[in-house]
Amino acid sequence: MYILDTNAIIYYMENDATVAPLVQSILDDPTIPVYVSTITEAELFSHTNMSEEEAKTIDAILQSASLVPPVSSIAREAGRLRGTYGMKLGDSLIAATALYTGSTLLTRNVRDFRKSRIFPCERFNPVAEAAMSDVALAHPGCK
Repeated sequence: MYILDTNAIIYYMENDATVAPLVQSILDDPTIPVYVSTITEAELFSHTNMSEEEAKTIDAILQSASLVPPVSSIAREAGRLRGTYGMKLGDSLIAATALYTGSTLLTRNVRDFRKSRIFPCERFNPVAEAAMSDVALAHPGCK
């Protein structure tokens, strides 16, 4: 199970050499559950001067995932994470959603999620490791 962070989708849309193949392989596998927080949805549609083509691409990605709204338990966990670790509200809501769904968080925002120490460890994408990239998979159940 994966949850896509906002920047993972943006880099995918930009056809980033490291992110795009990984996200595409996840989206192409019907056996892999994919989640997107509705916070990510809001962040994606907040960009000014978005073309109609970009909006359609975002819609297609969102249709291939399960959208998760910030229900009360997610909101409370996000508040706890924000208060404890000083995370930005959007990041804390996405992190809380990853914990709520038990999903692996795919992000390039490793610094902000790592500083929170909410995930016991991080597994790095083998392709990204070879390139010393900052693409990370942070999984709440990793030991």
